[in-house]
Amino acid sequence: MKAVIQRVKQARVEVDNKIVGQIDKGYLVLLGVEKEDSKENADKLLAKLLKLRINEDENGKMNLNILDAQGALLVVSQFTLCADTSRGNRPSFNGASPDLANELYQYFSQQASQHLKVENGIFAADMQVFLQNDGPVTFTLEA
Repeated sequence: MKAVIQRVKQARVEVDNKIVGQIDKGYLVLLGVEKEDSKENADKLLAKLLKLRINEDENGKMNLNILDAQGALLVVSQFTLCADTSRGNRPSFNGASPDLANELYQYFSQQASQHLKVENGIFAADMQVFLQNDGPVTFTLEA
């Protein structure tokens, strides 16, 4: 399981020109699920994300986690994160399992919503993602 975490001042996802998920201050989480992943991977990734101190404190230092900063998450499924680009010029998606990916995407979001506000994109939809990076601050996490 892989995630790209972008600290944002605001972010939204649109499908067919309609907003389906939107947050103000928080993280845009692009979440990629591979066929070997499990709920254990999702739990580990979420625990890391919740503890990651990438928000500025009163002194401008990255000392606050998402909970301390009272932020929200916008979680968007992103199967292309798991593409194999090691050979040729066309990415391979042999590591994808759509049913498992949807299950773990929903699970990750549900678990996260026990801690803070969570908004989502729509799994497997053609989404347009809009964001205002804060920093910019971007990290990748794997579990």
